[in-house]
Amino acid sequence: MKIKTGDKVKILSGKDRGKTGKVIQVLFNKKKSHHMVVVEGANILKKHMRPQKRGDKGQIIELPAPLDASNVMIIDSKSGKPTRVGYTVEGKSKKRIAKVSGEFLD
Repeated sequence: MKIKTGDKVKILSGKDRGKTGKVIQVLFNKKKSHHMVVVEGANILKKHMRPQKRGDKGQIIELPAPLDASNVMIIDSKSGKPTRVGYTVEGKSKKRIAKVSGEFLD
């Protein structure tokens, strides 16, 4: 997977197009072989919660919902532009590299 938790990404499509944020969680569906990402402050859903005990009040909670991984792009730390991700082998380790600047992402 080219996107990992903690990466700064830009949203390319959808209602939050153009926003940037940090990846909170990366999800994978084995049946569909499908990657999703949860971005901080993007794709916010409102969930209505019932009162749990007598006397409590119901509430509306705002939660970030998952986005398809193809709709986000990693932001290069050097140039600040969205970039594609490549891989290079250095010694015995495989590292992610930004295509725009050639800098390591890890």
